[in-house]
Amino acid sequence: MRAKALIFDVFGTCVDWRTSVAREVAAVLPGVDADAFATAWRAEYDPAMARIREGGRGYVPLDDLHRENLHKVAADFGVTAPDALAHAWERLDPWPDVVAGLGALKRHHIIAPCSNGSIALMTRLAKFGGLPWDCILGAEIAQDYKPKPRVYLAACAALRLAPDRVMMVAAHNDDLHGARAAGLMTAFVPRPTEHGPGQTTDLTPEAAWEIIATDFHDLARQLTP
Repeated sequence: MRAKALIFDVFGTCVDWRTSVAREVAAVLPGVDADAFATAWRAEYDPAMARIREGGRGYVPLDDLHRENLHKVAADFGVTAPDALAHAWERLDPWPDVVAGLGALKRHHIIAPCSNGSIALMTRLAKFGGLPWDCILGAEIAQDYKPKPRVYLAACAALRLAPDRVMMVAAHNDDLHGARAAGLMTAFVPRPTEHGPGQTTDLTPEAAWEIIATDFHDLARQLTP
């Protein structure tokens, strides 16, 4: 069955968070190892969301978690960071294939992010990077975080589509496992340098996803009717 809508992971799949955040850190905190700081900041991402997914804390938008995690990591590095640095996550460069690839995909499909980022964060990031979404979906409309099924299902419900008419696109196998468990179709697009040159995770698909593509151009070719 052909997908009518494509929903996308964003951090890592659509945008290069590591290089972009490191650039912002270097500008604000000179003398700090910016790559290490960016990596450490990202490492706080999943534990912060896990407390919410597991019911230990009510839903908190990712903007606020990023700010909380920023100050934790800054303390670990022995520096003080301004709150404004948390907005670095709104200024992430798309991978080179993304903007044109999304444009090609949009000709035949509804396209939207299904990110753990808030609506505000995703909107500003789209403005910065020229991401041509049809709408913004994801964690905030579900009031929960991926890979909980309700996040994927809330996106489908918002589009008034059955899950089997929606395809989740991600560079992360765990995201696709979550989407498949919720009944969605899946597409894997690897980003082998998301975590830097020594990356060891998500280099290859871990399951027989419906589509395995080299980049968004290849994804568009495979999905063109």
